[in-house]
Amino acid sequence: MRITAINELEATPAVTHAEGPVAAIIAEDEIEVEATIRHHIGIGFKQIILFAPDELILDPGIESNVIRVDFPTLQVDTVTTVVNALCRALSEKTWLYYCYNAEFLYFPFCESRTIGEALAFHTEERRFSMLTYVIDLYAPDLRKAPNAVSLEDAHIDRSGYYALTRHDEAGPKDRQLDFFGGLRWRFEEHIDETRRRIDRISLVRSRSDITLRADHTWSDDELNTFSCPWHHNLTASVASFRTAKALRINPASSFSIDTFRWHNSVPFEWKSQQLLDLGLMESGQWF
Repeated sequence: MRITAINELEATPAVTHAEGPVAAIIAEDEIEVEATIRHHIGIGFKQIILFAPDELILDPGIESNVIRVDFPTLQVDTVTTVVNALCRALSEKTWLYYCYNAEFLYFPFCESRTIGEALAFHTEERRFSMLTYVIDLYAPDLRKAPNAVSLEDAHIDRSGYYALTRHDEAGPKDRQLDFFGGLRWRFEEHIDETRRRIDRISLVRSRSDITLRADHTWSDDELNTFSCPWHHNLTASVASFRTAKALRINPASSFSIDTFRWHNSVPFEWKSQQLLDLGLMESGQWF
């Protein structure tokens, strides 16, 4: 199915009656769009909604598995426009996930359990959102992969992640932290200060009265918490080439970066256990 304008979402039964969990994928370019779709189908999303420029060409077999929405995804407010439109269009309390192309969601035990099973447990714990950490992927040899993307030889940082207490005018915020690390930390001179955090509330139960803000936080402050008050909850990771791509595209950074590799680079195993072992997601009480 193809939708030619985002304002048609609320008039499209395939969207308004979509059975969750739903994944929204924002294609900023053509890099690994099909791999991103296949990954999220494989982990159990029941509906994939792809937002992409109308000139993007997909394999017909892949495109038949998604609802495609024509949208100019390089405009500044794309993520808030897309996600907030879906929150209004989807049935109340539908689990919604959002990501960009060349990003891949991992959650504890995802090799043997589906995202629906994870979110069913999360719902039983009275959680209406899930914190995800955006973990940078990058090719170690930029001569072989000039755009820094290599599914066959992806690397991640095994250390260098940290968290700071989040504050507002009233002081420290309850159960909220700002997380940092990866390429945004190592190459922070090329990253605007407002874009250095790696935390993202990528999973949320849709409601018409909530809105996503440009910093990837939500208007309902409880949705921005990493756990409930009484124990730790599930968290997940989004393995992402997005920052590496941006650093290679931006002329100011591309000419000053010869490699993303450093002494704490390790091959990405494409397995949830590696992310659990590195402390980059939390299984909570789910075993």
